[in-house]
Amino acid sequence: MAFLSNLISMHTAKAKLLNLGLILSSFIGYLEWGTDQSGFLIETEWMILSGLFTDPMSVLHPFTVIPLLGQILLVITLFQKTPDRKLSYVGLSCLSLLLLFIPLIGVLAMNLKIFASALPFIMIGILTLMHLRKKPPEPPSEVNNSV
Repeated sequence: MAFLSNLISMHTAKAKLLNLGLILSSFIGYLEWGTDQSGFLIETEWMILSGLFTDPMSVLHPFTVIPLLGQILLVITLFQKTPDRKLSYVGLSCLSLLLLFIPLIGVLAMNLKIFASALPFIMIGILTLMHLRKKPPEPPSEVNNSV
């Protein structure tokens, strides 16, 4: 009984760790634009969040709002007793919208830094999908031994 309980808590802890990894690895996506413009996604995300309060219409774009929503959903799963699979799938999908374009941009621009910056997210995303597809161990059921 204790072994099964430990398995359940390990499954939950791994799900939370993978979701945290998705959030953190989404911050290190790297982009370059213009002549001397570049930045990690965490920097551009900060600019977007600060611009949200000054000029909201300038930052409202699907490629900014949807990944941000994905991060928020994944943060919510970190505070749940057992991370919700659907929230994890939706959060991963929202973040993937942007972070799967980054390697494509890197290939088209022939820029290894841009291409490589998304690889940690992609690897953690694959591990997360593999983990989410596994059936979690069943919680021990209460057995009534009264006659």
